[in-house]
Amino acid sequence: MSIDDARRVVEDAVRARVFPAAAVEVGVADGLIWSEQFGALTFDAGAPPAIHDTIFDLASLTKPIATTSITMALASRRTLAVTAKVADFFDEWRGVDREAVTLRDLLEHASGLPARLVDRPPATRREFEHEICSIRLEYEPRTQSVYSDIGFILLGFLLERAAGSSLEEMFRRIIEPFDFAIDDVLGFGVPADARGWAAPTEPMAEDPRRGRRLVGEVHDNYAAALGGVAGHAGLFANASGVGAFARTVLRAAGDLFAPDLVAAFTTKSTVPGSSRALGWDTMLPTSSCGTRMSTRAFGHVGFTGTSLWIDPERDRYFVLLTNRVCGGGTLDDMRAVRRAFHDALGDL
Repeated sequence: MSIDDARRVVEDAVRARVFPAAAVEVGVADGLIWSEQFGALTFDAGAPPAIHDTIFDLASLTKPIATTSITMALASRRTLAVTAKVADFFDEWRGVDREAVTLRDLLEHASGLPARLVDRPPATRREFEHEICSIRLEYEPRTQSVYSDIGFILLGFLLERAAGSSLEEMFRRIIEPFDFAIDDVLGFGVPADARGWAAPTEPMAEDPRRGRRLVGEVHDNYAAALGGVAGHAGLFANASGVGAFARTVLRAAGDLFAPDLVAAFTTKSTVPGSSRALGWDTMLPTSSCGTRMSTRAFGHVGFTGTSLWIDPERDRYFVLLTNRVCGGGTLDDMRAVRRAFHDALGDL
């Protein structure tokens, strides 16, 4: 298997209309191995082609890249511990079933919270906080792992309270020292003058924005209700921006990505049946990373069709960004493409 095989996987997926546009980047701690773009921004005739500058909605890659990195930064400064109790930050987080829940439980999707709220998104941040803190837990914390957007929304609120700063500002400060090239993009939102390079998405049926394309607007309706900046979604990037982040992690650069801290945050949870780590997912032969990464690999995916996997044992990172949610295929279609893509690069 080779880069040519991985290229064919992506080209075939564009032809099969799994997604209209894609950008890939594969590299090592010290540089690039492969970078390429595929398809066009939409399936419309004459749509602009995907280019190096194409910006994608990262969706849930926000969880590990931004929210988890902010948690790591606060932990490295001893401002906040992952053992801290959620109840210490929110007066409404009360009840015998909730009192022992910690940041670790939110990071590992093991807090008892469901995936999403029952009703449509609240209108304000305060209402989000109230509904998340008072919603009935689905299971006893740490008895299982249920992937939860609202758990990471609450975590984002908690981090802002602990640090006295916004997620957007904290993440900006984290990435300021990164070795970004002038055309690397990674951050919350898309500046108005860069929206022409944004890969469009189409709102879900329950989104009040349905009926029009979203260009440089966050796809997730909860993140949109929160102004585009949330603990679970809101980041936008081009592939080279995500690659710059991955190289920084692989280089174990600075206090934030010190080897012992990265190891602590990427160690598989002890929750029964869970593959989760602290904000990251870990390698399973059944996961989106395919079957050929090492057991030390960690990564994450996003609903819009994005993924990042990092394998420190092999000194490799793999970025695959798409806008599947612009008239593309199903989650199962995307899962199959990701697995084939990563397996094709197993000997790289």
